[in-house]
Amino acid sequence: MKIFALMASAAFLLTSAVVSAQADPSGPQKCEALAKLNLPNVTIVTAKAEEAGQFVGPRHPFTGGDLTPFYKTLPAFCRVVAKAHPSADSDITIEVWMPLEKWNGKLQGLANGGFAGAINYLELGASLKNGYAATGTDTGHTGSPIDAAWALGHPEKIADFGYRGIHEMTRVAKLVIPQFYGSAPKRSYFAGCSDGGREALMEAQRYPEDYDGILAGAPANYWTGLLSLGVVDTKAVTATPASFIPPAKIATIGKAVIAACDKLDGVADGVLNDPRECHFDPATIQCKADADSNECLTAAQVAALKKIYAGIEDASGRTIFPGYLPGAEEGEGGWALWITGPAPAKSLMAYFGLGYYANMVYNQKDWDYKTFAVDAGMKAANQKTAEALNATNPDLSAFRSRGGKLILYHGWNDPAIPALNTVNYYQGVIAKMGRGAADSFTRLYMVPGMQHCGGGPGPENFGEALDATSTDPQHNIRITLENWVEKGTAPTSFVVSKAASGSSPEITRPLCPYPQAAKYKGSGDPNKAESFSCVSAKK
Repeated sequence: MKIFALMASAAFLLTSAVVSAQADPSGPQKCEALAKLNLPNVTIVTAKAEEAGQFVGPRHPFTGGDLTPFYKTLPAFCRVVAKAHPSADSDITIEVWMPLEKWNGKLQGLANGGFAGAINYLELGASLKNGYAATGTDTGHTGSPIDAAWALGHPEKIADFGYRGIHEMTRVAKLVIPQFYGSAPKRSYFAGCSDGGREALMEAQRYPEDYDGILAGAPANYWTGLLSLGVVDTKAVTATPASFIPPAKIATIGKAVIAACDKLDGVADGVLNDPRECHFDPATIQCKADADSNECLTAAQVAALKKIYAGIEDASGRTIFPGYLPGAEEGEGGWALWITGPAPAKSLMAYFGLGYYANMVYNQKDWDYKTFAVDAGMKAANQKTAEALNATNPDLSAFRSRGGKLILYHGWNDPAIPALNTVNYYQGVIAKMGRGAADSFTRLYMVPGMQHCGGGPGPENFGEALDATSTDPQHNIRITLENWVEKGTAPTSFVVSKAASGSSPEITRPLCPYPQAAKYKGSGDPNKAESFSCVSAKK
């Protein structure tokens, strides 16, 4: 793998001429000639120039929706499809899309979600429309992002998913792009959320030469701990038939949390500014005697809810992975989807946790999650998969020393990946490298009221999406990242917004660098960012 990294670096140095504003007029011919490229451990499957608005691609990989209207908005581009084979059991599909005109001279690396298994054509297209050469990968397998059956008996494919796939994608893109444009990318950026956030940190830790700027959202970087949490919580809500918390009761929990804690931050807006300050007791909504309704929880449900908030504890009672914070339990992307599920053992975290242990740890597709014990389970998971899947190394000195910049963000009310996991990692970086060194290249932004990579009751738009239209650094975290890399302008606060909907007005708030948080000034419109200031908060 080091040889491949050196080859990519050499390609960059040998082709560091000034990037042209647009491709040579012979672009289509140059594109098709890429089919003859001879790259180490790589097969070029397709090299084709696509005319503007004429690309025909697959349906949406997650929803199955028709993407034809989107494809019709794409500019002309050179599409290269390749297969990388870093091991005998590897078959990593990679796509590189390069605009035929008005290339901005930059590479945008794209991430995955869940167990990967597909290339996100929406993000490829969005990057292309913004002038980037873009690259994506399936990380070595195809299938649903909540299905890990592909991993059973395939340790090399687990390694491809864990770290090799994204690096191979980047290596191939950096070898292909100079062959088309005649010069290498001036700068390279990577962005991802969830598993994509894990991939982002993996790149910074393992391959610090790959990218100049990295945006890591809600990273699933402590993979073994997170997927163990999925099993622990699934056991909690299925311990007995009475333990399951049905979707109809999630609203009751959410309303009780808001009633108990909403005013702690000085604004009654349905958003907990820092949910660590909320000490909601589930017992306060326990049903009286043997009664049961959607307006209260049974004793068994209260016990399950307490475990969800508590996180994972080892046999000695020490917390080894954080639990979910109160707030934003309700909503389309809330607990009923991720944690408790529409039916017992049918939540997304159940699919992830059970699939991981069955196919990656124990190699038993019929593994019974009810036999799971935390200490033994995590020991087995760490021994077998931590090296390939965990991106928890806080020493980012190699990435920093070459001028790399890293921005992390996480919704405080994420129902998929507990927000404290990212806080813990960030604090680990500071502890390892020192506050001054950490501040020179990394920032963390915690987003009140935001759920998993978006959604939730709080403002959630700050330019993190690849199709974000604002180019104002105060409203676009990606532009700010690039300004930090290219101009040395360190980020401070952003404006995060939520669009008006029905009778609800637009909401804007400052998004402050952790450990600062937005504090209401005591007067002014609470829907306006100028009514808040960034102040030191709990660390």
